[in-house]
This record gives sequence, C-alpha cells and structure tokens, in this order.
Amino acid sequence: MQYIGESIAVAVSVSWTLAALFSEAATKRMGVLNLNVVRMLLSMLFISLLLLFFTGTPFPSHTNPQTWFWLGLSGLVGYTFGDICLFRSYIIIGSRFGQLFMTLAPIAASIAGWLILGQSMSLKAIFAMMVVISGIAMSVLTRSGNDNSHHKHLSFKMPLSGVLYGIGAGVGQGVGLVLSGKGMECYSQSIPEGADAVRWLMPFASTFMRAVFGGTSFILLMALRHKFKSLGRSVRDGKAMGATLAATMTGPFIGVSMSLMALRYTSAGIAQTLMSLTPIFILLPSYLLFKQKITKLEVVGTIISVIGASLFFL
Repeated sequence: MQYIGESIAVAVSVSWTLAALFSEAATKRMGVLNLNVVRMLLSMLFISLLLLFFTGTPFPSHTNPQTWFWLGLSGLVGYTFGDICLFRSYIIIGSRFGQLFMTLAPIAASIAGWLILGQSMSLKAIFAMMVVISGIAMSVLTRSGNDNSHHKHLSFKMPLSGVLYGIGAGVGQGVGLVLSGKGMECYSQSIPEGADAVRWLMPFASTFMRAVFGGTSFILLMALRHKFKSLGRSVRDGKAMGATLAATMTGPFIGVSMSLMALRYTSAGIAQTLMSLTPIFILLPSYLLFKQKITKLEVVGTIISVIGASLFFL
C-alpha cells in the first residue's frame, strides 16, 4: 500500500487529538491529580499486558541503573511537571490552546539537548524557534487599551496563568523527550543480542519506567494534599472514568504504538511533521464540542506554529 507510513502518521495526530479532547473532559470532572494517577496506572497496566504477551514478563527486562535514572528523571520532568501543567492549561484555556503551546516542545528539546547533551544548535533550528513563537503570538496575543491607538498595547486574550501552564507543558514535554532519548540509549546498550522482542518493545518498556516515577510522584502529591478521598469519588464517576480510559487508550497506548509503526514505513522527518498536526486537527472539534470561538488569526497562527515545529524534523 502506497503512503502507508504517511497515513499512519496522520492517524497518530487524530489519535492524539482525541486524547487531548478526552483529557480536557476528564480533567474538568475529576481534577489534574486524580486524572494523572488513574492514567498512569492504566498506562502501566496496558503496557504490562503487552510486555507479558511478547516477552513473557510484565516488566521491563535487561535494564540497568543508568536506564532507570534517566527514564525516571524523564518521568518526573515530562509526566509530573509537564502533564500537571498541560492538564491545568486544559482547565483554564482549553485543550485547543494547550496543544498549541505543545509546539514549544521542539524548542525546549533543542535547548535541553544543547545544555545537557552538548548537541549543536543549527541556524535552521533557531529559525524554526522564531517561526513557532511568532505563530503562538499571533494566536494568543491581542491589542488592548483605550480607543487612542497610541495607548494600545499587546496583552494575552486569555488568563496569564493558563499561558504559563501551557508554556510549562511544552517545556516539560521537550526536556522530558531529551531525557528519554538518553535513557533509551542506555537501555539499548544493555539489551543482549538475540533479544529481538525486548529491543522492539523498548519504547513501551521505557514508557513503563517513566510511568513508574511519574505515577509515584502523583501519588505522593495526593498524599501530601490529602486527596485520596477525592480519588475514590472520581473512580466511581462513570463519565470521568470513561473519558480517562479513552484518553489513555488514544494517547500513551495507541498513539505511541502507531507512531512507532509510522517510523517503520516512512522517514522520521515526514512522520514527525504529520504527527505534529494535532493543534490544527483540534480546532474544529473544540468549536463543535466546547463552543470555543475561533478567529481567522488564531487559525493562521496555529498553522504557522505547526510549520515552525515541523522545520525541526525536516
């Protein structure tokens, strides 16, 4: 079948769009901490069943301390910090703008790779950063003030807290990605020859290790804030659990597996570009489901920011 990789990559964007919409609905019903605890546990359960079926053990095998360190750190940065910011942004500014700020992830990843791993930063990457930031600015900034144009100034058309949470989500995602790459590099070196199933499922096992640290940190936060009673109420909320299950299936489980399939059938640059279309795909559902007003400038800004994010991979 022609363009199978490209088709799968587009399907990944659709899957992640659904995950964002379901997550917004679940977050508003059960709260950020409750959602993340349940999501982490469900994700670990699904991955454990997958590992058990293909490798004979429900837990990651052939790991080493370096792998756990880097992937654990990635879980704390990407899941604990990044996801708390992301889901808080869903509550305040909605999943549409929350996903728009996720286009900052490649910028954060480039800077983190430069600072942590000593990677070089090309002129193309710097140009892509400027394009992404310009697109986001078009979408979230507006001119305000009195009727005298000399006294008008730029301001956010949404709460500043939502903008800051959105920025934090993009930074957490990007830095967590770099730390994950370092962890998977250590993991790859520890897998023996002949363990093909383990090597093929390495991204899923890595996600499991990240979820162990992320889930544990969420549970500790709940304990410190005495929120376990609210967790019990959330679990008994059928609509909240349905949205959470759907968000988990379409996000960390189906989305991840399909993204790996896309990389097998097409180039990484094309796959990553097509998988970055979520901020565009989410525009229409946000309007239809959540009655969010969308302006032409916001649409143009979103497209520009997605193009900028794509430049990192082309």
